[in-house]
Amino acid sequence: MVPGDALQPWQTEKIMENFNSFSPLPVAVSETFDALPQNYLDMCNQFSRNHNPFLYQTLKLLEKEYRKTKKGFEDEITIKIAGNNRLIPVQRLVDDDFEVLVYVLKPHKNVTGLDVRYNLLTDDGAKHVAKLLEEIQSITYLNLMFNDIKTDGGEVIAKALHRNQTLKHLRLTGNKIENKGGMFFATMLQINSSLEKLDLGDCDLGMQSLIAIATVLTKNKSIKGINLNRPLLKSEEEESTVHMSHMLQVNSSLIELHMCKHDIKNFGMQQLCEALYLNTGLRYLDVSCNRITRDAMKYMGELLKRNNVLEVIDLSSNRIEDEGSMYVTEALAFYNTSLKALSIVSNNITGKGLTAFSDSMKTNTTLTNIYIWGNKFDSETCVAFANLISSGRLRQENTDVEPYMVDDSVYLAELSHGIKKHYYWTPSYGEVDGASANAGLAIAPSAKNL
Repeated sequence: MVPGDALQPWQTEKIMENFNSFSPLPVAVSETFDALPQNYLDMCNQFSRNHNPFLYQTLKLLEKEYRKTKKGFEDEITIKIAGNNRLIPVQRLVDDDFEVLVYVLKPHKNVTGLDVRYNLLTDDGAKHVAKLLEEIQSITYLNLMFNDIKTDGGEVIAKALHRNQTLKHLRLTGNKIENKGGMFFATMLQINSSLEKLDLGDCDLGMQSLIAIATVLTKNKSIKGINLNRPLLKSEEEESTVHMSHMLQVNSSLIELHMCKHDIKNFGMQQLCEALYLNTGLRYLDVSCNRITRDAMKYMGELLKRNNVLEVIDLSSNRIEDEGSMYVTEALAFYNTSLKALSIVSNNITGKGLTAFSDSMKTNTTLTNIYIWGNKFDSETCVAFANLISSGRLRQENTDVEPYMVDDSVYLAELSHGIKKHYYWTPSYGEVDGASANAGLAIAPSAKNL
């Protein structure tokens, strides 16, 4: 079998960003790891299948790095074969490619993570994922984000996790497993006691599965982070938010909760805040892209006065306005001692509210990260945040604006910093997992990988 065409040097460097070289591996592991590309070609021959050039080149570069440095890779290595890389030739993985990959990885116990986001795995491929979970007990991180896995595939993966006791972090974001698939994962959470983070965002979950997951989490003590973004809800009654609130009243192990695009309104926000008054576990609350207005900020202000556990709050893309800002800034200025990161991006706040946030940071010593882009800046806002930055109270990497001067006037420019800028995508150049772009995940980590 003839290998694929060689990559250009700049393409090689891009792929190598996916690997981390550290201490040498034991000799036995190194020898098998050194033969990984050839093992892949041999396995393709055995299955009578054409090799995938992108997958082959990825494994080949891994081998090349080992030969070049005479070092292996740290005992826990994540192999990244993302199909959305625009800078190098990519032939996305299909079900047959993943099946071969499972057999190739079996002997390599040092491979603990596999990232195959943005590929073409279907429900048939989910059967091979189940085989991976059942037969390779070293895998602790599996990223299947935005493949083509549907309800049947979700059922197969969920049932495989009934028996798996090693996987810590599973990302199924963007796979349309729908409400029925979500029910299978709710059942799985009743049985599995090792999974720590589960991403089911953009999976078209329904009200029934959300309520089931919330109910199960009242008993499950292993889940540290869960992403339930953008379900398909047909009711205006906010039942799912009410059930999540009841869960938070009794769950003390959950650290990170994403409820973006849940159609949360003021009543739902009131329920969440009141549930969190006495919660001692949650550190990261994401309620971005909802229908929360200034009236709900009364409850948020009271929450910040009474809760000293929350470290990250994402209120982006709501409508808290100036009046709502006052409730929050009062609590930040005089009461709260735990919040470290706050995003109020795109909340229809004018200069009055924004300067109130800058003033609150003069007395608050714990809030280190604040993100304000998308609001209505005036000259006072620009000067206030420029002063915070120049004085050292607000570090440049901890906010999403940068001051500049034009004709002796101060303006603010946008920076690519945020609480979770790289949750769904990664940049073509530069740092991928930098704390400046993923501050929330850095401040309140609930799993090793994003």
